Amino acid sequence: MGFADEKWFVIVNPVAGGGRGLDDFPLISRLMREAGIHAEPVFTEHKFHAVELTVSAVKEGYRHILVVGGDGTLHEVVNGLYIQQVAKPTDVLLAVVGVGSGNDWVRSFGASTRYQDAVRNIKEGYAFLQDVGEVTYEESQYRQKRYVANVAGVGFDAHVIRLISHQEKKGKRSAWHYTGNLLRSYFGYKSTGVKIWVDDKRVYNGLLFSVALGICKYHGGGIQQLPEAVSDDGMWDLTLVKPFHFWHVIFRLRYLYNGGIYRIGHVIHERGSRVRIESSPEVSLEADGELLGETPLDFSIIPRGIKVVVSKEFYDRRVKPQEV
Repeated sequence: MGFADEKWFVIVNPVAGGGRGLDDFPLISRLMREAGIHAEPVFTEHKFHAVELTVSAVKEGYRHILVVGGDGTLHEVVNGLYIQQVAKPTDVLLAVVGVGSGNDWVRSFGASTRYQDAVRNIKEGYAFLQDVGEVTYEESQYRQKRYVANVAGVGFDAHVIRLISHQEKKGKRSAWHYTGNLLRSYFGYKSTGVKIWVDDKRVYNGLLFSVALGICKYHGGGIQQLPEAVSDDGMWDLTLVKPFHFWHVIFRLRYLYNGGIYRIGHVIHERGSRVRIESSPEVSLEADGELLGETPLDFSIIPRGIKVVVSKEFYDRRVKPQEV
């Protein structure tokens, strides 16, 4: 095994992690050279540039793409893989060196955020096929489509992302950025009447605060919003949060981080391969941190839709038993 001998197209987001993408890339580049990994680095220059770079790289014949960035950069690369028409998305191997603020996708696979470990994973060459989510939504009176590698959020979750995006434009960022805005945003958001169907069965009809739909477990920099999500089971995990009082957040905040979110009485867990969400009035959608359009929303799954580099530990635990 091992992918070190292949030439990697490296997409670097220089502003990821508050500038760590730029500041730490010389170290990451040196570690790759020492590991014998051949790389062709390109820096993103604007939003959606990683989408364009991915499409171009696949057309030029690259079948190994390394993301030096965060969850948002990976989101763009995955969407680029599904926009291009040259190769099957699973013919392209993706790897991530997490330099973002959240690194939730990396966390879901039990991978270390240490650069040495990420480079070692690439050199060792253990790959895993994970599901990809597909969502269609309403924007400017047209139906649009996006692909999801990690988590999508509807309602309050999108409200938080909108606030964070506004603050990031002013250069504000911290380790507790998401959690702080989570608490602050509570007072500026009202629950909405929502109908939800999972695999054609209506599972909810009433006021709802938020919905999280996940391929993976983590969101918002380590929050286990979908602790039972399995990234290759062909299904979305859903966490539905009904209206609640603020003190429920304060006294149960630990459950957001320790996987106990379904112990909270206002939280419902659902699972299925197809999901439809309608609301009145319309509510917003975010996917992997990208603020998108509004309801009505339709979610589906592309089983094992991308091939990603994982650690040996994850491979031995999740992939190897299936091969026996």
